[in-house]
Amino acid sequence: MKTAFWFRRDLRVYGNEALIDAVNEGAQDALFFYCKSQWLQHNVASIQLDLLERRLIELGKQLNEFGITLHIIEADRFATLPALLENVCKEKGITRLYANKEYEVNEIARDDACSQRLELKLYDGDVIAKPGTVLTGSGEMFKVFTPFKKAWLKCFAGQHFHFPSWPLDKRKHAEFAEPDFFSATMESEKWPVDDNAIVAIVNRFIKDKLTDYKEDRDFPAIKGTSGLSPYLALGVVSPKQLIAQIQLHYPEVLENPSKAEFCWVNEIIWREFYRHLIVAFPKLCKGFNFNEKYNAVSWRDDNQAFERWCQGNTGYPIVDAAMRQLNKTGWMHNRLRMIVASFLTKHLLIDWRKGEAYFMSKLIDGDLASNNGGWQWAASTGCDAQPYFRIFNPITQSEKFDPDGSFIRTYVPELKNVPAKHIHFPHDYLNAFGGGDKYVAALVDHKEARARALDAFKV
Repeated sequence: MKTAFWFRRDLRVYGNEALIDAVNEGAQDALFFYCKSQWLQHNVASIQLDLLERRLIELGKQLNEFGITLHIIEADRFATLPALLENVCKEKGITRLYANKEYEVNEIARDDACSQRLELKLYDGDVIAKPGTVLTGSGEMFKVFTPFKKAWLKCFAGQHFHFPSWPLDKRKHAEFAEPDFFSATMESEKWPVDDNAIVAIVNRFIKDKLTDYKEDRDFPAIKGTSGLSPYLALGVVSPKQLIAQIQLHYPEVLENPSKAEFCWVNEIIWREFYRHLIVAFPKLCKGFNFNEKYNAVSWRDDNQAFERWCQGNTGYPIVDAAMRQLNKTGWMHNRLRMIVASFLTKHLLIDWRKGEAYFMSKLIDGDLASNNGGWQWAASTGCDAQPYFRIFNPITQSEKFDPDGSFIRTYVPELKNVPAKHIHFPHDYLNAFGGGDKYVAALVDHKEARARALDAFKV
């Protein structure tokens, strides 16, 4: 019986328990199926595909040093993958595959179909708590985050995470043949893909930024976030690995939620929450509102307004700077994601699904569960969502989180000479001093848009 490993979004060697078990069973082959047509249909961003390709090449070289060959096989769609997998395994004499689960509907159906053709042993390597294990007293999935978090923490109180050691020594092996990928339209070179650089990013965040994260995380002009989301999205690092690394410095981090260093761990638990939700409620993968009472909301079909939002031309500087950051870099600060999502769904009253799809088409850290959860939170249609009557004011958000306008000036250069006290909504100032033609007029009036949204959501 010959064993191999099937990589998905778990592109790591160390801390990959499923891979380690496969290697201990004698695996010398690893597979990765490159399903670009399937991914593009689901709006996977070009910059994320570029990061994926670069990491695969790095991973192939790394595995090669241990005598493991990574076979990267192009597949068209998930529907054709089971037959293709069966043929590949027959050709290579593989009878058993180890892999980490993916929790989206299409991926679950793919694995079910593959399991009918050969032995497929699946692990929960993308989460800390296996979906279905953090439940209410009546055995149901939580629909509100805070009680989920409390139950999650109770599961792991006093636990320190450790990983089995990598079982192989480096050996001489043939050179890894780099695959010939389709060229991406947006490069990811600013995000390193080698393990040493990524370990340095993790350590620098934990040592230098973790305790300040709570204070700095909402200010986009400050580099106060971890920068790890693209690596989590592709499984280059796992959430369990990150918690284990934090525990080296803060051993009781899971027992002290009031401590500053727990604030970032809380974001990991949010990530778990959204993954558990898509397993418990598969409709979330299919574009349905979690809260069905909001099916009655009448969204506006305004393509011109949507395009102005996409391009960062709404006339609200913090919104425009955020969208331009996304379009230019493939990433957006978390506070800004909430602001622009609220603006689209509440100020413009445009369906959250359009924003969700646009984000996925641009984000280097695009992730269905977290992206869907965040958009439905902002749109008030989701689980533990922002109440419909809470509508972010983009002007006061800008004043609070970019007080001197330094982030705005970075991405909206036409406002670079506007004084800080005017930059958050500069139209009166620009009109008075002859600069009104350089920056777009406001797409909507805040008070009028807020009243319209409240009226629409009363259903």
